[in-house]
Amino acid sequence: MIPLLAPDSPFPPLSAASDEYGGLLAAGADLSPARLLDAYRRGIFPWGRLEGYPLWYSPDPRMVLFPAEFRLSRSLRKTLRSGRLSGGQPFRVACDENFAGVIGACAQTPRPGQDGTWIDDAMRAAYVELHELGWAHSVEVYAEGDLVGGLYGLAIGRMFYGESMFAHRDNASKIAFAYLIRLLQTQDFGMIDCQMYTPHLASLGGREIPRADFGARLQALIGQGPEQSRWSFAHLPVEW
Repeated sequence: MIPLLAPDSPFPPLSAASDEYGGLLAAGADLSPARLLDAYRRGIFPWGRLEGYPLWYSPDPRMVLFPAEFRLSRSLRKTLRSGRLSGGQPFRVACDENFAGVIGACAQTPRPGQDGTWIDDAMRAAYVELHELGWAHSVEVYAEGDLVGGLYGLAIGRMFYGESMFAHRDNASKIAFAYLIRLLQTQDFGMIDCQMYTPHLASLGGREIPRADFGARLQALIGQGPEQSRWSFAHLPVEW
């Protein structure tokens, strides 16, 4: 039986998550900043709804990427060095310039094997609020003034929680991810939460670790460094 949380109910222990349902832990509560930050600090994330209630997950194993293990392919390195997309257009990478645009594009971009999106209006509003409070961040890729790719997630201490990415041009999301990795490396971040396995993330260096290992590493990282900040690529080393 999956517990239904009232607004003031605490989360169950992670050991109560149902592996049969992909790590589903609970339903209910709300998407307030306090609830979301409490969830992420515990290794829990929201994903979809059931009868209007947010669903909360903590899968085992957990897909993560350690910044030092990022795999920069030869072709992506060539693209980054050239500063041009496959069609020849120059690209520009920015951070936190258009968070709402990135999460909106993630919500609207079709996904293989998925019917619709889990990023509904309430979810978008919740993460935009977290961005305004300094917790959530976006990386954007522009070509000819248009937003063509990007990603967003949360940073707590030295831990980054990846949420979603999109690409409207070849390699645009990978470009955004490479710049994110470089930024996280310069700020001594220890781990990126990728939530669940995908071949795309594995190709970039992601791997699965046990939930208990994830939780232990998470608790060590969230207590390190500043918790809230505005991000910038202004002084980021961009030699590829």
